[in-house]
Amino acid sequence: MNAITNGARRVRTRVAPSPTGDPHVGTAYVALANYAFAKRHGGDFLLRIEDTDRARSTPESEIAILEALRWTGLSWDEGPDVGGAHGPYRQSERSGIYTEHVARLLANGHAFRCFCTAERLDIMREAQRAAQQPPRYDGLCLSVTVEASQTRADAGESFVVRMKVPHSGACIVRDMNREPIAFAWETVDMQVLLKSDGFPTYHLANVVDDHLMGITHVIRGEEWTSSAPKHLLLYEYFGWEAPQLMHLPLLRNPDKSKLSKRKNPTGILFYRAMGYLPEALLNFLALFMTSTPAGQSEVFSLEELVATRFGLEHIALGGPVFDVPKLDWLNGQYLHHMTPATLQTRVAEWAFAPERIEKMLALAAQRVERLSDLGPLLGFFFAGRVTVDAAALTSAKVDTETARKALWIAMTILEGALVFDRAAVDAALKRSALVLDAKFKDLARTFYVALTGSPTSVPLFDAMEILGRDICRERFRVALDALGSVTAKEQKEWQKLATVPVPVA
Repeated sequence: MNAITNGARRVRTRVAPSPTGDPHVGTAYVALANYAFAKRHGGDFLLRIEDTDRARSTPESEIAILEALRWTGLSWDEGPDVGGAHGPYRQSERSGIYTEHVARLLANGHAFRCFCTAERLDIMREAQRAAQQPPRYDGLCLSVTVEASQTRADAGESFVVRMKVPHSGACIVRDMNREPIAFAWETVDMQVLLKSDGFPTYHLANVVDDHLMGITHVIRGEEWTSSAPKHLLLYEYFGWEAPQLMHLPLLRNPDKSKLSKRKNPTGILFYRAMGYLPEALLNFLALFMTSTPAGQSEVFSLEELVATRFGLEHIALGGPVFDVPKLDWLNGQYLHHMTPATLQTRVAEWAFAPERIEKMLALAAQRVERLSDLGPLLGFFFAGRVTVDAAALTSAKVDTETARKALWIAMTILEGALVFDRAAVDAALKRSALVLDAKFKDLARTFYVALTGSPTSVPLFDAMEILGRDICRERFRVALDALGSVTAKEQKEWQKLATVPVPVA
């Protein structure tokens, strides 16, 4: 198939996740749309790691992203792990490029240094909230002359670089699948482009990288629609042709709320751990960007999607519902049509990876007298969700309220942990006991039942590391539902407990 072009350019799309947490199914959804569009038109699909958030980005998260997207069956023509002519493909390795481009904006008068302190900005925002005005930089440092700005910077005064924004008029954002949207410039903030630590913000790095990597079509989530005016203005300031934009509707829960890990599992690796097949998950996501006439099967391959099924015009802008029962049905279709030999292979790949089995057996070896004892002892590792009796989650020393708080606080702390390992689990569970002024040995039963279905089992912290963050989060959520769903008011109150300082022993 011949490549279509944006102007005279070969079609090039990308997915650009940030390595700041567990890989989300929304990332797979966006990646699939970009992959299918590029391949449908004979173009290239890139993967770029946007790791300018130094406080939250981790190598472990990047590894998980690459692993998760590879597991789905997607591949990319250029990226940090495969190389390419437009690298580096990690933004943290491109700082010199961004500094050069910020200097161009300053020299051309399209950006300015802002020396405002954090304290002054807090006061400004508080006054805007009191006046019911949208939060927006007030432009104080626009009055600083170029000479004075350079002198203060040379003297070592801390600053950020902001983009200038027109005082009047509007930016018209044209979307490939929507009506044009007008944004009044007076509502667009003077975005920080370069932080005080010399690292770029998302907005600058995104535009510079998309241009230098030759991206012709930016297909991303609709949460970025409001950022489009800033990005289009930067393209104008640099004198570059902007890519075509398409904003995908966000995945939704059945109640139409934004897909959230507090209501539904959202991690790609959760679905792998639960025993879903990658081709079924990709097929499920592909249904959101295809049209299935009566009589045509909803079961189809990635190759069929690209060749005949895919079309941005098929995407419903109201927001596709992440319907887990539909995913279950699709996964069943794939399983039901496998030969016994193929099914055996897939089961072995899912459940009996040698390294995982070795870790499990190391925990169980001193607790069994017969090999048949391994089934009851290790069965929870192979279960998706365990059966939880609400009464078993409590005890004479742990009432329902304490159990609910402990589970929610531990889950919240673990969600914020940069690395999910035995040490993080140890710290989170013991911390939840400390902030509740409870003994960990009393709460241990609650955690054991929630995670294994039994009040006793193999060592808990090690077991949780093997299960992984996604499965542990889901089992905490199921246990909380058994005890009584957490209200928004409780979440707000318990969040304070989850962040309260704990004395170091």
